[in-house]
Amino acid sequence: MFRDLIDDAAVFPPGNASLPDAVARHRAHRTSGYAQYIGPLLVPAGSADDLVAVLDGEPSTEGERTASGLIEVVLIARPGADPALVPAAQDLLVDDPRVQVVGAEVGWFDGWVKALAGALPLAIEIPRGPDQQRAITEIRAAREAGHPVVAKFRTGQTPTWVWPDETELAEVLRSVATQVPFKLTGGLHHAVRGTYEVGGVPEENHGILNILLATAAALDGAGHDEVAGLLAVRAAQALAALVGAWTPETAKRVRAAFTAYGCCTVTDPIDELTVLNLLTKD
Repeated sequence: MFRDLIDDAAVFPPGNASLPDAVARHRAHRTSGYAQYIGPLLVPAGSADDLVAVLDGEPSTEGERTASGLIEVVLIARPGADPALVPAAQDLLVDDPRVQVVGAEVGWFDGWVKALAGALPLAIEIPRGPDQQRAITEIRAAREAGHPVVAKFRTGQTPTWVWPDETELAEVLRSVATQVPFKLTGGLHHAVRGTYEVGGVPEENHGILNILLATAAALDGAGHDEVAGLLAVRAAQALAALVGAWTPETAKRVRAAFTAYGCCTVTDPIDELTVLNLLTKD
């Protein structure tokens, strides 16, 4: 259920780790007892040359390089960034034996299919407003044409992005889950919906268990109120019991729809899910 669920977004807010620290921590995560839950390291496409510099500064002997291992990365061009950064970064990294670029994530823009489809597995961050359904339709059409692309939606607030509450997120999940696989990003640091301090400021956060249950409901054709209600539940033990009772078939079906999400401190949700007896760290 949780395998490869949490992509390592350590360099992004609010974590804002330096790239050397992020690479070192990611290597530690990937050799830990909880490695199975961790996906690739998310790296800004514009920082590809910095990543090369970080790797150049790592151990120089052949044995030490082998021990450090290949690092899998996803290149990120956030909405508003130049999408051309992605192919440029891929060109820089493609022949580097220390790195495997396993995907890219970009904000939706007119012409993204022609510009990027087919180059890498893609996650297209869908917008709010009237272009959202158009973006989903384009992603579905690209998948039907054989391109490895999924939708992506931002669940955490930024200075220019108001936090999407359960009413909005429920509608997004109902629109996306039955049409295309999707990823989420931002604000998913905890197992359960709640009010948490972020940089000393209380903020509403969606919970990963809520998302899993809401996705299952959306796949089953649940109405908006039911999906929104699941996203609003704050009872950790009740949510854990519901998810813990899933059959392997249900878990597989939900994860086929909800493929992964980015988190800047990957051990936070893992620790909470461990306390709830839904996974182990060893």
